[in-house]
Amino acid sequence: MKRSSWALMAALAAPAAWAQSGPATIVYRCPGNVYTSSSDLPAKQAEEKGCKVIEGAPVTIVQTAKPAARPKEPIASGPREGRSTEGRGTEGRVDPNAQRQRDSDARRLLEGELQREEGRLADLKREFNNGEPERQGGERNAQRYLDRVAEMRAAIARKEEDVAAIRRELAKLPQ
Repeated sequence: MKRSSWALMAALAAPAAWAQSGPATIVYRCPGNVYTSSSDLPAKQAEEKGCKVIEGAPVTIVQTAKPAARPKEPIASGPREGRSTEGRGTEGRVDPNAQRQRDSDARRLLEGELQREEGRLADLKREFNNGEPERQGGERNAQRYLDRVAEMRAAIARKEEDVAAIRRELAKLPQ
């Protein structure tokens, strides 16, 4: 093909959006990040409102319907869906006795979890045997044994982190 035919094909393939048809619309940016066009707001009104002309940047304006206004409820009107008001006073504060009960329940649960995790940690350390665990039947290969020892070392480190995290949580709770 000749160069002139390539140019003709390229010109025909250009999108119609590239062609300018009709007068350009001026877009204003008004205070409060409100955008409007010259068809909605005459230049004199735009100037009075303190709007500025946006030039050289394509602006897409999407209009959405405003959500319907919901009636506001007073705070103490009653329990809301999915929320418990047990132990709450009329101001939305938690009753001190109810809070103490929650704290003691949380402490009891965390102490039980701490005991279980410390027991598991002790079992892992006993099995680890100071870095020399007993060889198992399938560990004739030295690499398999070393891999298991490394896995045990990592498991002990994770378990120690878990125990430390539980202790930190317990320290946050009031006595």
